[in-house]
Amino acid sequence: MTMVSTALIYSAPLIFAALGGTFSERGGIVNVGLEGIMIVGAFSGAVFNLTYGPALGAVTPWIGLLVAGGFGLLFSVLHALATVNFRADHIVSGTVLNMLAPALCVFLTKIFYDGKGQTPVLDQSLSTFTFPILSKIPVVGEIFFTRTSLLAYLGILIGFISWWILIKTKFGLRLRSVGENPQAADTLGINVYLMRYSGVLISGFLGGIGGGIMSQSISLNFSVSTIAGQGFMALAAMIFGKWHPLKVVAAAIFFGISQSLAIIGAYIPVISKIDDVWFQMAPYLITIVVLALFIGKFYAPAADGETYVKSK
Repeated sequence: MTMVSTALIYSAPLIFAALGGTFSERGGIVNVGLEGIMIVGAFSGAVFNLTYGPALGAVTPWIGLLVAGGFGLLFSVLHALATVNFRADHIVSGTVLNMLAPALCVFLTKIFYDGKGQTPVLDQSLSTFTFPILSKIPVVGEIFFTRTSLLAYLGILIGFISWWILIKTKFGLRLRSVGENPQAADTLGINVYLMRYSGVLISGFLGGIGGGIMSQSISLNFSVSTIAGQGFMALAAMIFGKWHPLKVVAAAIFFGISQSLAIIGAYIPVISKIDDVWFQMAPYLITIVVLALFIGKFYAPAADGETYVKSK
């Protein structure tokens, strides 16, 4: 029970961020700035929680997730503006977001909290959840539906919704066409710039929520180390999932399991004797290996990363 619930808790932020990256890249905009977006989401969610927690009570962290998503969306406008309007290199623009976010958020943290580099611990957090009926199912209920992450299951649901949007709706068809062949899409009357903006902003919203989950359910505060490579893991999960929402969710859960090994490793007899340092390194090593082995072998959207100039 502990193993599954812990793995799902660590998977939740990755699911949201990886799905966000999928929307951006399906529209042709590479978003390596997921790390920075998650940092902004973690910071804004934590600050909202600390400010309004005494007045709003238990509902605070849920509203905090929407706030985190909103600020993540606003921050992603910088990436959309740079890549769509100013035709900047997508990797460079995303890297700038990753460098700007921690500096900005730590600076603001010191202003808001008397020069301290981290926020106080949150009183209102996203605790584990037990499903009323499903938890009564013999064996399965105790493993999957008792004291687990409601947000992980919500993320899985959003994964199915994302699949439906991308594959079954007019918006999804237009977004995918822009990511595959923006010139052809333009000749059919599709606003390429609008669709690419939409993909990046959705990415910012979901990535911000992912950051808000980290600060309000795992770290329970904000500091420079709250998002320690989570955005890059989400990027790796997106690539490993071949830009397909359902596969991306499965890959994010896999990376969540790798992160949880540092906690659940002691409960697994086969690996309980291994030094904890290796478990702490595991998610980062797996991220590097996945990116090194598969980044050139999985086929991204054909126009992913390409600057579109309407006059052409």
